[in-house]
Amino acid sequence: MSRLPSVLDVDDLPLAELCAARLDGEVMRIGAGWCPIDEPDLPGLRAASVAPRLPAPFVIERRSAAWVHGALPAPPPAAECCVPHAERVATRSLPAGMILREVAIEAHDIVVIGGIRCTTLHRTVYDLVRDADPGHDVVGIVAALLVVDRSAGEAVRTRLEQAHRLPHKAAALARLTEAEVVAASPPSAAAQPSLTR
Repeated sequence: MSRLPSVLDVDDLPLAELCAARLDGEVMRIGAGWCPIDEPDLPGLRAASVAPRLPAPFVIERRSAAWVHGALPAPPPAAECCVPHAERVATRSLPAGMILREVAIEAHDIVVIGGIRCTTLHRTVYDLVRDADPGHDVVGIVAALLVVDRSAGEAVRTRLEQAHRLPHKAAALARLTEAEVVAASPPSAAAQPSLTR
């Protein structure tokens, strides 16, 4: 008998059965799927729950990647993914509620977590600070990522400064500087995101 995956969706069990299991306290909703309540909250589980059965060329990015890396207490309402310019995907087959961008991305900007492709922590910081109209707390999210990896701030600053004709470069550098200040300040219990569910 084969084992069910850690993150379940309606391809594994009918929706009614998943909802009944949730009411019975056996599974909980996480991201776009359900997982057993005793499953450890690890990056691989979070990556798998962003969009169960994510097609191969897709890469988890921006706030969804920040959640996978542990900088957010919950995933964003819509999964944020990208595909490299060289890949071709049919947008008709997109999972419901997914935001997809076509971007220039190198292999070194992608890490495989739990079998799912995700932007590295450094690339996630780079993408978040460059967002033209974020509509969310970019500084807080980036600061939480910088707490996880202190070297990310300087690496991203160097990458931004060396880029030519980069849209929103000054705003990106200002956001990064502000996030570095927040990350270096003494932690407060209210400001730190939870790494558990």
